[in-house]
Amino acid sequence: MTDCDLAIVGGGLAGSLTALAFAMRHPHVSIRLLESGDTLGGNHIWSFFDSDVDAGDRWLVEPLIAHRWPDGYEVRFPGHNRRLAAPYNSITSTRLDAHVREVLGDAVLTGAPATELTATTVTLSDGRTIRASAVLDARGGGDLSALRCGWQKFVGQTLNLTAPHGLTSPVIMDATVEQCDGYRFVYLLPRDDRTIFVEDTYYSDTPDLDIPALEARIAAYAKAQGWRVEAVVHSESGVLPVVHGGDFDRFWPQHDSVARLGVRAAMFQPMTGYSLPDAVRFAQWLADEWPMEGRLLAHATREWAALHWRQGRYYRLLGRMLFGAARPAQRWRIFERFYRLSPALIGRFYAGRSTLRDRIRILCGRPPVPIRDAMCALMSPPA
Repeated sequence: MTDCDLAIVGGGLAGSLTALAFAMRHPHVSIRLLESGDTLGGNHIWSFFDSDVDAGDRWLVEPLIAHRWPDGYEVRFPGHNRRLAAPYNSITSTRLDAHVREVLGDAVLTGAPATELTATTVTLSDGRTIRASAVLDARGGGDLSALRCGWQKFVGQTLNLTAPHGLTSPVIMDATVEQCDGYRFVYLLPRDDRTIFVEDTYYSDTPDLDIPALEARIAAYAKAQGWRVEAVVHSESGVLPVVHGGDFDRFWPQHDSVARLGVRAAMFQPMTGYSLPDAVRFAQWLADEWPMEGRLLAHATREWAALHWRQGRYYRLLGRMLFGAARPAQRWRIFERFYRLSPALIGRFYAGRSTLRDRIRILCGRPPVPIRDAMCALMSPPA
């Protein structure tokens, strides 16, 4: 038996941020951060705009930032390029793992798959049982069958080049590439003058991911830019849900006695699939509300997630239009039109904080999809 106040099962972004918030705000609270893999955070890069994180919450993510571009970013579409001034940041899983271990020390337990969770206990695959006042389940998406999803899927590689690539700021979307498998764009993060992260990304109807095919497209993209690749020093891939409907009560039944957070609680921006802004807000909220015993924590986190689900209805509507009304080869037009709007509106959208005026503005104007198809998508059963 190992006793603690709070056991967090899953050492991804959401679980790690919550553990860090407790270590800083409640140093007297004993925590266990349990991760099935050998490292925290897996093999990922998470990026965010300054506007995604409130100034008062910045302390939580600041030590994790591996790269920052203060001069903003660029988007590229056929016939329309734009530079926006919003500062941009990236967190690497390597940096996350090192910082969390430094702060939490022996409270981090890796190589520890959990086989059973209750409101107050965690049973590990080696037979050990961890007893806690409360348990948080942060083990990724879990069963998404109750949700209606499109998919944002990607393969990314960090490339060392033989000569400078010429970029000084990120390119969030380069949609001038050939469109296939839905909406395709390339995402670029320059690390230094000869190192760049290149990600081939798709808003697709299916979660199928052909990693070799996307790696070949990255190589072809680099060649088209005139870049000679000396080495691939990092690779990652992923499939994120873009939720446009579903049954929240079936996804997270009311009788479930285990608290959840992160993607397992559907705490992400439904249209983009990005979870960092919500993970930061949740970590701060839970630290404010502590203490809570296991079943009360399950009830409180479910209420938090249910409110987030209701507030995400507008973004799910946009998802229905993207996947239900826009023809796959023309989906880029929705994003091209969106990136002609005001920078402040774009920032609030990514943070999941669109105002009523923002929502009207996004839907008004010349539609980038056929009217009849858009009406059919809007009349489809709501989430």
